[in-house]
Amino acid sequence: MEQTVADLGEFGLIAELTKRFPQGEQVLVGPGDDAALLRIRNGHVVVSTDLLVEGRHFRREWASAADVGHRAAAQNLSDINAMGGRAHSLTIGLAAPADLPVAWALGFAEGFAEECSLVGASVVGGDVTRSSEIVVSVTVLGSVTQAPVLRSGARPGDVLALAGRQGWAAAGLAVLGRGFRSPRAVVAAYQRPEPPYDAGPAAAAAGATAMVDVSDGLLAEAGHLAAASGVAIDVAASSLEIPEPFEAVAAALNADPVSFALTGGDDHALLATFPSAAALPDGWRVIGQVAEGTGVTVDGESYDGPSGWTHF
Repeated sequence: MEQTVADLGEFGLIAELTKRFPQGEQVLVGPGDDAALLRIRNGHVVVSTDLLVEGRHFRREWASAADVGHRAAAQNLSDINAMGGRAHSLTIGLAAPADLPVAWALGFAEGFAEECSLVGASVVGGDVTRSSEIVVSVTVLGSVTQAPVLRSGARPGDVLALAGRQGWAAAGLAVLGRGFRSPRAVVAAYQRPEPPYDAGPAAAAAGATAMVDVSDGLLAEAGHLAAASGVAIDVAASSLEIPEPFEAVAAALNADPVSFALTGGDDHALLATFPSAAALPDGWRVIGQVAEGTGVTVDGESYDGPSGWTHF
């Protein structure tokens, strides 16, 4: 039987695809990190692309057009943030059914533009075409004036730190998936993430050794840092913030509230490692340690729950 993309899995498919894309001499970091890194005369250009597919990444009955616009922009702007950079330009590809109301498309554009304005970025182009469902493809370009922060720089003895809220979107998605709209705070967090846009450049300036955008879950992203850096990472569950809405959702769903923080994605927090003696910038808090070895643990033990989002 012929192998499908679902058989291979998201990360397996990415690995196979990237083998087929040769990189020119101007590429310093290609596929495999939060964004690409290109050589220019002064500093570096960082580039990243993301897709949103209706029914897979969003549902119109769960979020307004403006909400989807905010989410589409945020997940791309956050990738530049995770390299220690600042986004400045974006392009959008929009495929949509012929019967999509113009008002929806305009609302999407307004939400997208509002999110971009938070970092001073501009939409500089794009394309539209017809399809059976809404598909949004966004490419973002930014700049890094200091040394970019990759996933591969963590070292034994570093501390693991987090910036931004984590687990809120997961709790909101769990609520919406059961047909409810409260607690309103977590539903709103799913609809419109709030990435810590100033935290990436601040972390780079403070000497962060590795960094990643938390889009697919904290443990999954910690795994990316550990694999890229050749280290082991341990997360201290007691260091994670578990606000009251998590407790309420978990009680209603008979779930563990800590699982939202450990495995939830789409908040676009930042996860980074710093030398143990480094003074962390405002908004960053230590949640774990880096050691010799491989893999990710929670409180020194393997975590037996789901590790995070998967796209296949």
